[in-house]
Amino acid sequence: MISAHVDSFVRDRLPSAEAQPEFLFDRPELQYPDRLNAAVELIGRADPETLAILNDKGAWTCGEMDDLSDLIARLLVDQEGLVPGNRVLLRGPNNAMLFASWLGVLKAGGVVVATMPILRAGEIETIIERAEISHSIIDARCLEDYRPAHEKTGKIRSLLTYEGDAGTGDLEAKLKSVAPGFKAVETHRDDPALIAFTSGTTGKPKGCVHYHRDILASADAFAGNILKPLPGDRWACSAPIAFTFGLGQALIFPWRFGGTAVTIETPNPAALLDAVRRHKVTILATAPTAYKAMLGFIEDRDVAHLRVCVSAGEHLPAATWHDWKEATGISIVDGIGATEMMHIFISASGEDIRPGATGKAVPGYRACVVDDDGQILPPPADGRLAVKGPTGCRYFDDERQSAYVQKGWNLTGDTYRQDGEGYFWYLARSDDMIISSGYNIAAPEVENALYTHPSVQECAVIGIQCEERGQKVKAYVVASVPVSETELQDHVKKAIAPYKYPREIEFVDALPRTATGKLQRYALRDGQAR
Repeated sequence: MISAHVDSFVRDRLPSAEAQPEFLFDRPELQYPDRLNAAVELIGRADPETLAILNDKGAWTCGEMDDLSDLIARLLVDQEGLVPGNRVLLRGPNNAMLFASWLGVLKAGGVVVATMPILRAGEIETIIERAEISHSIIDARCLEDYRPAHEKTGKIRSLLTYEGDAGTGDLEAKLKSVAPGFKAVETHRDDPALIAFTSGTTGKPKGCVHYHRDILASADAFAGNILKPLPGDRWACSAPIAFTFGLGQALIFPWRFGGTAVTIETPNPAALLDAVRRHKVTILATAPTAYKAMLGFIEDRDVAHLRVCVSAGEHLPAATWHDWKEATGISIVDGIGATEMMHIFISASGEDIRPGATGKAVPGYRACVVDDDGQILPPPADGRLAVKGPTGCRYFDDERQSAYVQKGWNLTGDTYRQDGEGYFWYLARSDDMIISSGYNIAAPEVENALYTHPSVQECAVIGIQCEERGQKVKAYVVASVPVSETELQDHVKKAIAPYKYPREIEFVDALPRTATGKLQRYALRDGQAR
């Protein structure tokens, strides 16, 4: 291939071809031309009159977003010295200027490194150092934690700031002097487009490199085949675009299929429902815990326009699925994705949904369960989940590549049951299986039982050391109303086999989570519950 990247820093640090997974492009929708710029495909080829972004500050058409991102690209190249392959750090809540900056960086041939707005200075410093960031585009409201990292590293040549969607920032002022129009860099489909740093459920985050065609493949495989979007759909997602689940649901998918991105800067459950009502959202995506929390507000909100609801980030309890279905009439589309895989690769929709099951391999992907030696187990079987498809793991300069990719398969770190019909049923993270008195106990199974009690708002289960049993089950519970330990234990004993009940329950105000909302079980094991 002939790369358009003058700066080869990222490509030089990719894992070898032998260390990467096998990639599959055997479906017509996954065939892409050699020269491909994802930003051009998403916004440059759209009907300029189509509504691209809608939020409480205003509305922007595709033509306006195309023009704005052209200005940002020209500013980066002509005045800020960006060359193709440079890494650009983006930081801010989901809004039109952040999305335009994302497009502009790709048009200029840069590599996007988006960061969670809630990251602190030390975490930002690590990302700047590891990715050798050259440019930053920052929402001014997120400067407090950014500036110490910027000053300490001393690596960044250009810092541009904007004021949300108010139009009054430094970046907006500079754009007024920039000539309109920009010919986007003709990147190769396999040129790096972004480095997505994992949310760190197991500790030190890893940088996952995704190419320009990966951006489109995540849409064409999952969204196109499973969600079946319609032109004019309005999409909303609680996750920031630094989380690839949010990047897909909030930015890529709306524009790939002629829809509108409804951006929400502070998407707590009540605000999310308000946005659904106010902006007539038709496709909503968030985490299982948010769906459960929204049930407490939904009676007072009009969600009549909702057509599709998507859940990912962690296991969706069957109880939450049924409660949401009863309240709204909508069957939540569950799915498992990973930063390493770009987006969701196992899911089901419509009549194919089996409540409690994650689903089947998304068209374009293959999935199976394997034993500890990497041998494929014929269904029905329990084992480590393995997947391959048009996207896959390419860790950036990280020795852990060999742990994630084995024999051409991506090993996600999840234990699943594959049944005879090809459905995958989540059991646990591979390191979340509790062995107590010789019994294997999957933490999510205990959590699902706890969630069926009306007083349990959130919960998490781990195994802790026990002299008598080796390990015993401990539950951390966030209760919506006071409830006793004995009542919850008795409730679990009635729901699942009694030996699985939590022998210890600790009531906490909140559970430790990553910036993307994923539960950090390792933090519970380290005693970091709050």
